Amino acid sequence: MQEETLEHVNMLAKVFKYVILPASLVYVCTDFVFFRENALDSMLWGILVFCYSNFVPDLPSVFRNGKNEELPWYKKYSLLLFAPLFIWMLFSGIRIGWKTAESFHNFRSLTIFGAFLLFLGVLAFGDFPVDLGDMTEILSLPLYGLTGYLSHLKVDKIL
Repeated sequence: MQEETLEHVNMLAKVFKYVILPASLVYVCTDFVFFRENALDSMLWGILVFCYSNFVPDLPSVFRNGKNEELPWYKKYSLLLFAPLFIWMLFSGIRIGWKTAESFHNFRSLTIFGAFLLFLGVLAFGDFPVDLGDMTEILSLPLYGLTGYLSHLKVDKIL
């Protein structure tokens, strides 16, 4: 467990240093120069989502079992999308009877997680009417999140 976590942290640091940080600086400067939008908030939220997404495929493993119990799709993916809430409940002593054999190390889970982040981006940064500057902020959460998720899959040799 410790070795795997160290591998993920090392990849997180490399991707952050060589991809996320330069892209974030270009993103904030471009958004300010071309659209007169302050994108610092979406950049900071994006970096937080990137760090979280690098570990999210493993978070629901707390609820994994060895059996092939099949949960309904909405329960399986709520474990992925709301993992911090369920882990908080677990440590608070609140037990849910959900056990899954689902592994979230696949492209279907990546797609669902990306769509969820797009929805959160619309809620957080979308104001009507939506202009091009708003679109860059809306898309920032899914792009940062998918980068983190993909780097996790790369460490686990899924890609």
